[in-house]
Amino acid sequence: MDRIAQEANGRQRFLEYYLKHGNGTETAIRYKISRKTLYKWVKRYDGTWQSLVERSRRPHSSPRVHTPEEIRQIRCQAKKHRWEDLILAYQEMREKYGYTRSYGGFKRIVAKLKAAKGNKKRKARKNKPYQRAEYPGRKVQVDVKFVPAECVVDGRKYYQFTAVDECSRWTYRQMYDEHSTYSAEKFLIELIRRCPFPIREIQTDNGTEFTKALISNDPNDKSLFELKLEEYGILYHRIRIATPRHNGKVERQHRIDQQRFYDRLRMFCLEDGCKQLAVYQKKSNDYIKHCLGLRSPNQVLADYLR
Repeated sequence: MDRIAQEANGRQRFLEYYLKHGNGTETAIRYKISRKTLYKWVKRYDGTWQSLVERSRRPHSSPRVHTPEEIRQIRCQAKKHRWEDLILAYQEMREKYGYTRSYGGFKRIVAKLKAAKGNKKRKARKNKPYQRAEYPGRKVQVDVKFVPAECVVDGRKYYQFTAVDECSRWTYRQMYDEHSTYSAEKFLIELIRRCPFPIREIQTDNGTEFTKALISNDPNDKSLFELKLEEYGILYHRIRIATPRHNGKVERQHRIDQQRFYDRLRMFCLEDGCKQLAVYQKKSNDYIKHCLGLRSPNQVLADYLR
């Protein structure tokens, strides 16, 4: 039983008591209501609880209600000021359209319009299906992870450069004390030297440690990282701006590294951090992954090379 039906049944009880005893004062005292309220419901009562449901108190006519044209003007002004600076929107309404309503009435209309605007549901994004790399080295994702400050004793900033092969999920990491294209070039040289397969293409985000595309209008003005890729004959692919999901494999690996390594790391200098990272690096490619069918990257590479 909902609240409206409960209230109507409560009124029916004190009306039945009044009709039985015929004493309005006694009924009002017993049920803690005024006699005026009692006699109001006596007039409406026809023997059913439905007649005791509270009627709407909305006025039959509203001579000062906002017209559709005024509502349109209010919506335009509110959108112009991004639904925030209402006092300025109200002032412009008065000066531009000769608006004569109160500021309180203006705010109530804006609140209703804003609430109605918020009911529109945003369409869910449908990402295009991503084709996995056919063989090791077809595409390698590279990104940078900032070493958490709570892991570092000396207070300096350190950076982990990470490369993940899309096909086998083979991963290589190195730690540096500089977030620059010089460090990216050093990492690339070391990656090519350590990688057990030839690399055809490398994918990164648009960070300045990898490319100058966002800070220079000259297409020939290239970073050390890009020049080194051209020297080795490796294709270079930059993901779209503000789409880290396109580098999802290396981003996911950073989350795993945080759980398995950095949550337990305590390093005193760059040399110490590199030593501990090298131990983790040696083990990490033997850890199984669900996306590889509970096989490790080294097992996938061994099956492919066999």
